[in-house]
Amino acid sequence: MSGFTKREISLLQKTNTPEKVQDFLDGLRFNFEEGGETLKSPLFTIRHKKAHCFEGALLGAYILSLYGFTPYLIHLKTTKDDYDHVIVPFKIGRFWGALSKTNHAVLRYREPIYKNIRELALSYFHEYFLNDGRKTLRQYSGLFNLNNVKKGWETREGNLWDIDKKLDKIKHYDIVPKVYLKKLRKADKIEIAAGKIVEWKR
Repeated sequence: MSGFTKREISLLQKTNTPEKVQDFLDGLRFNFEEGGETLKSPLFTIRHKKAHCFEGALLGAYILSLYGFTPYLIHLKTTKDDYDHVIVPFKIGRFWGALSKTNHAVLRYREPIYKNIRELALSYFHEYFLNDGRKTLRQYSGLFNLNNVKKGWETREGNLWDIDKKLDKIKHYDIVPKVYLKKLRKADKIEIAAGKIVEWKR
């Protein structure tokens, strides 16, 4: 944990389970990138005390790696008129769950009850819609292992755009059969209203 202060190390030592890591991520303010787009390393996300979904995923994956988990990411890709999402899959026994940093009432933590990565990714499908009800989630990536990234990404200054590019390039899998794309039912009004609930205000 070179680069972290004693206080930061003490903080990370208290987040030693997926549940505790998720609680920690939820406690960070949401990064609205008001000064421009960012993709901070775990060290600088902790120091700025705020994160958007990708920064939260990098931090969450790193913390899990301290406790024997492989630091995986999954990229959830949407239509062009919506925002992609990044989650942190983790495995307990035979089943998968996920950490997720979000500002909304949906697209959040997943309990480790899913048999495989596809099941896990599909659990986000019905929550992913625009304000007019159109469902937008289209693909999920294979597992991206941060252990394959050059060492030092955890504490690097500046933005980690190289990780963003690598994640975007790995193999992705379709969620919706193309023949069914035009038949998708829109989310209900009550679902849309619930989807507008946010945790942090700008």
